Amino acid sequence: MSEETADRPIIVFDSGIGGLTVLREARVLMPDRRFVYIADDAGFPYGEWEEGALCSRIVDMFAGLIAEHNPEIAIIACNTASTLVLDDLRKAYPAVPFVGTVPAIKPAAERTSSGFVSVLATPGTVKRAYTRDLIQSFATKCHVRLVGSQNLAAMAEAHIRGDHIDDEAIRAEIAPCFYENGGDRTDIVVLACTHYPFLANVFRRLAPWPVDWLDPAEAIARRALSLLKPNGTGAEPEHGDDIAIFTSGNPDFSTRRLMQGFGLATV
Repeated sequence: MSEETADRPIIVFDSGIGGLTVLREARVLMPDRRFVYIADDAGFPYGEWEEGALCSRIVDMFAGLIAEHNPEIAIIACNTASTLVLDDLRKAYPAVPFVGTVPAIKPAAERTSSGFVSVLATPGTVKRAYTRDLIQSFATKCHVRLVGSQNLAAMAEAHIRGDHIDDEAIRAEIAPCFYENGGDRTDIVVLACTHYPFLANVFRRLAPWPVDWLDPAEAIARRALSLLKPNGTGAEPEHGDDIAIFTSGNPDFSTRRLMQGFGLATV
């Protein structure tokens, strides 16, 4: 791996701080790479956007990000964005490999014993044709329940910042995931928003029965690794600091502290 390639960063992009769950796994697999974390907090939450406007926003934003950072690869660590804009990004910027985050419906269908799978996502991801195509392609023998939560992403952001979140409010959001019929019941819940793994322990505590909460972060990181040029020397090259950029330009103190805890310098 050349020195030039070594210093080209990996962009990890999300609407907020949920993509940190993907960054965490990516760093484990790619400790020799430099990361630039982009939080489009000025546009958060994406689930409330009109599709055309959101698509244009993200594609236009990447023109500047690519020009400024010259990334080796870009990870779209957001289900809502990936199911909408991934193809447009690849067409607009063919020189940059893009790795998306899509609902882990295929592995859920392969693992379920009961055949009852729930997909916990934002309303935007639930209504995408892409999500329904995944079900048609990989899970036709399963009962797949799509559960769109308007509030969980914001709750996850509050939780990871250390704010109090109400158990009953979270219980109400996840309750539709749990389905029983004829002695069988839901045994897998796909976490189809990168914010949700921050709440996984809360979900386990509040769930009416144990299920497998499927977090795709490691699989996303492995896919990104597979697209990178290998470091032929085996040595870890020196590179600059990992940084976090917020599109609002004004993250609050608790967010800056969180970024610091993840080893990210907020710029």
